Amino acid sequence: MAPRAPVDAHTGLEAARFGVYVHFPYCLSKCPYCDFASTAARQIPDERYTRAILSELQRRLEVQQLGGREVSSIFIGGGTPSLWDPRSVGAVLEAISAGFTVAGGCEVTLEANPGASDAERFRGYRAAGVNRLSLGVQSFEASTLTTLGRAHDGPTAQRAFAAARAAGFDNVSMDFIYGVHGQTEAQVESDARAAVALGSEHLSAYALTLDQASLAQEVPLARQLARGEVALPPDETVVRMQRLVRDVFAGAGLARYEISNYARPGFHSRHNALYWTGGEYLAVGTGATGFVQGAQAVRYSNQRSAEKYLLEVEAGQLPEASREVLTPNELFEERVAMGLRLVNGVELEAVCEAFGQSAEARAQTVRHLVHAGLAERRGGRLALTDAGFDVHSAIAARLM
Repeated sequence: MAPRAPVDAHTGLEAARFGVYVHFPYCLSKCPYCDFASTAARQIPDERYTRAILSELQRRLEVQQLGGREVSSIFIGGGTPSLWDPRSVGAVLEAISAGFTVAGGCEVTLEANPGASDAERFRGYRAAGVNRLSLGVQSFEASTLTTLGRAHDGPTAQRAFAAARAAGFDNVSMDFIYGVHGQTEAQVESDARAAVALGSEHLSAYALTLDQASLAQEVPLARQLARGEVALPPDETVVRMQRLVRDVFAGAGLARYEISNYARPGFHSRHNALYWTGGEYLAVGTGATGFVQGAQAVRYSNQRSAEKYLLEVEAGQLPEASREVLTPNELFEERVAMGLRLVNGVELEAVCEAFGQSAEARAQTVRHLVHAGLAERRGGRLALTDAGFDVHSAIAARLM
């Protein structure tokens, strides 16, 4: 196992403090529930896109004066990054190593689609420097995969996991979705049991969300929901599904450390923990969103169109669609909302002090939450209970 990352002072969770996110937008097909910056492409402009990533990375190093900073996590997401040539991935990782100080034991994750995976390709990523794979399984059930528009089937996902092991990966994560149209609690439990039987170090399970307020763009499945063509399970059923997943995973030794994430000891996602604990991250690629703090705290997002992104980078521009300076109040709200997603919670008083907020003004709300069994005080931290996790958004809003 890789050396441990720094421990966040507010949560006690090992987390990267500065990371790099690289977005690869191309897919073989576009899933009807996906609102990420992705595009279906018959032919992937591998070399052109790689050149653009390298150019943007160099430009950001110059403009944002980040050269030499220590990077303790790198995440290559998508899209379907397992369609990217391993040599291109290697070139990007080499450029990151040249521009930054890469920490010993840096977590380097690549997302992979079970339908675009094989042991030889995985060996190429391993040789390039990737040390963690995240497989987008979503389900082993044929009916659920059909509803989600996924091209792979259960046996293909199992073969992808075996290919990852054969390629030498001893840190493999798998993602699952529950709360899907037509999905039963028995199917959710079956998925969970099949997942733990494979022996993955990390599992994520997310409730399907089609609320327009939560999506970056309207997706086909959301339009079907609005027209009444599909119906998601009732909230109480989704809660039972989540608890089934939690119990099956816990029985296999995977502890819940965040609302939707479970891991064996020492195998939680340090890159995602960076987001949940207020770390900084440089982001490059189509639709990528970064957050860096200098004289000001700045969040930027790149163009979501792959072609527009390529043209702007090739013209020598930073391919940004938006850039905003965050106020102390906005930083406080994000820190609380994200921190409360963690089982270890957030050190509320310390966060209040850091961002000029009143802890006393929130003391009565905290007492009510604890009395109602929705939260607990653990040392200096406020942590939600399982019941509190079910209404996380409402609790975070009250504390803001």
